[in-house]
Parts: sequence; structure tokens; C-alpha cells
Amino acid sequence: MIKTTITPLKSDYLLNIPSNYIGKELEIFIYAKDEITEENNVKKSISSKYKGILTKEEADNYQQHITNSRLEW
Repeated sequence: MIKTTITPLKSDYLLNIPSNYIGKELEIFIYAKDEITEENNVKKSISSKYKGILTKEEADNYQQHITNSRLEW
């Protein structure tokens, strides 16, 4: 694995791939270090991730469906 930090001085950048990586699937990330915040790294709970997607009525109906399905087990 190769990890490095650069400060590009123009919009294009020449990337040399080591010979032992040729023919392999590679993953390349480009992001500015100031874009990384603690908030972005904190895992969100499922409930907060989907909060507001369903109306109260839809959520109640879905919860009732889940309860009924579990009773059938």
C-alpha cells in the first residue's frame, strides 16, 4: 500500500504506478484534508440516518406490519 500527501500546483498530476500494481484493481481517493471533519467520521445510527423519510402514519403502519410479521414466526 502506498499513501502520500501532495499539494498540487496545477489541475493535472502525473501518477506513476509501481510495477507490482500493474494489472491489479486499484482504488484512488482524492480529497482535501480540510474536508475531513470529526462529524463526517462519526457513524450515524440507522434512526438518525432515515429520520423524516416516512410520515408518522407510514411509520406507524410499517411498525404494525413488522409486529404482525414477528407474531407469525
